[in-house]
Amino acid sequence: MDEPSNSPPTGKEPGWERDIIARLAQSALVEQRRARRWNIALRLLFLAYLVFVTVSFLPKPSWPGEGDERHTALIEVNGTIADDSDASADRVITGLRAAFEDEATAGVILRINSPGGSPVQAGYIADEIRRLREKYPQTKVYAVVTDMAASGGYYVAAMADAIYADKGSLLGSIGVVMNGFGFVGAMEKLGIERRLLTAGEHKGFLDPFSPERPEEVAHFRDVLGQVHQQFIAVVRQGRGERLKGGDELFSGLLWTGERAVELGLADGLGSASHVAREVIGAEKIVDYTPTRGRLTALAERIGASIADRFLEASVAGWRRY
Repeated sequence: MDEPSNSPPTGKEPGWERDIIARLAQSALVEQRRARRWNIALRLLFLAYLVFVTVSFLPKPSWPGEGDERHTALIEVNGTIADDSDASADRVITGLRAAFEDEATAGVILRINSPGGSPVQAGYIADEIRRLREKYPQTKVYAVVTDMAASGGYYVAAMADAIYADKGSLLGSIGVVMNGFGFVGAMEKLGIERRLLTAGEHKGFLDPFSPERPEEVAHFRDVLGQVHQQFIAVVRQGRGERLKGGDELFSGLLWTGERAVELGLADGLGSASHVAREVIGAEKIVDYTPTRGRLTALAERIGASIADRFLEASVAGWRRY
């Protein structure tokens, strides 16, 4: 028979003191790691601030053509014409202004490879081309189409003094489109009820989960028609009597570069180097397309690094707790 223990009952398992000490140590270690991560993040933020201040006070860099011999200025319009793209109005207009203002510029080439995009962004570019042509009448601007100048891409090209393309280029698509989907039938089959609350009778118009209303469709067709007429007016203004086709030119169809010349949508066949050498008479080409500087790229990398550090800290905290 076991002898009774003389130790008073405590209600705790043996070694509980060590468990508490181990947990406290682990908690202190977690807090140290968290503090270290925040310290790194704050240092990176401070470094990003220093880079920002440095870039802000740097002198404006000179353009590549300034002070050089007589040359042809080149600005790329590449990709979708949108506010946040390489072919945004801000970027293209910045290059155009620098090219026209350079006294060594013999002529300007807009090299276009774009399926279109925002009519507003394309309109900004076209308006600036018109303004610069009036301000610098001695400097001609030529649009050179590579793969495609469709829709907004052709909208921009139409404002040039002349348009050149390759025989296989695609030009045109003078029209306006708005597309979407309708899910009403599928929702009915699945027994899904749409609940849409609006303030304003037509605030939810063309909602893909609600039945179409004829008056709303008619209204938006009218809006598209107005934008289409604006597009047609720009093309007629830019191309004038050179247009040889009829209403089919403005139907949204595309044509090859060879056919576009026959229809008056383009003036000839040729590449940027051909236009620089044979048309402008200045074979040397200088690219005025705005590009990101090294400091800008560095700042973006620092920003990405900061985001990574915050993400790592958040994930680590989530895993711990």
